[in-house]
Amino acid sequence: MPSTRTLTLADVAWPQASALQNAFLIVAASLVTGLAAQVAIPLPWTPVPLTGQTFAVLLSGALLGPRRGFLAQLLYLAEGAAGLPLFAGGAAGAEVLAGPTGGYLIAFPLAAAITGWLASRGWDRRFFTMLLAMLIGSSVIFLLGAIGLARFVHPPEILTSGVLPFLPGDVIKAALAALAIPAVWRGARRGGTSG
Repeated sequence: MPSTRTLTLADVAWPQASALQNAFLIVAASLVTGLAAQVAIPLPWTPVPLTGQTFAVLLSGALLGPRRGFLAQLLYLAEGAAGLPLFAGGAAGAEVLAGPTGGYLIAFPLAAAITGWLASRGWDRRFFTMLLAMLIGSSVIFLLGAIGLARFVHPPEILTSGVLPFLPGDVIKAALAALAIPAVWRGARRGGTSG
């Protein structure tokens, strides 16, 4: 049975990437996620801050594909747990993974892999499918995040503390990616690249 896999934008930028190039992409994506986490806005009614992390997580999957996106986010978690100040607002240490935001963080590799898998099937070529891929990835983060948050807030407050305040921003971020990534593909096609 033939594979339905297509190229991701990273595959187009670096065809036949070496192990060193792949390692560079993975490390770079983990550090971009850490930088995006520094854009953290505390919300008074929840222990979960508003950050740029999820955008970086889902873009890493969409741009790098499922395997490299997964590894980049796994590396990000390892870097933060080892003490690098890469979690939201410069937090660090394994205890962050056991805290109120731990469920969201633990979801990052899975969300990047799912978004990357969809992108590697061509979902990143059109606005609506890219939007849907980003929203599916966000849903994974919300689901696991809400499960983790349930240990710290009363169940009726999970939606108001861990999901609803973040929905508008996630829809905006998904729409931005859905506009940008297909546009890059259109440029790549005009430049003679196919995939």
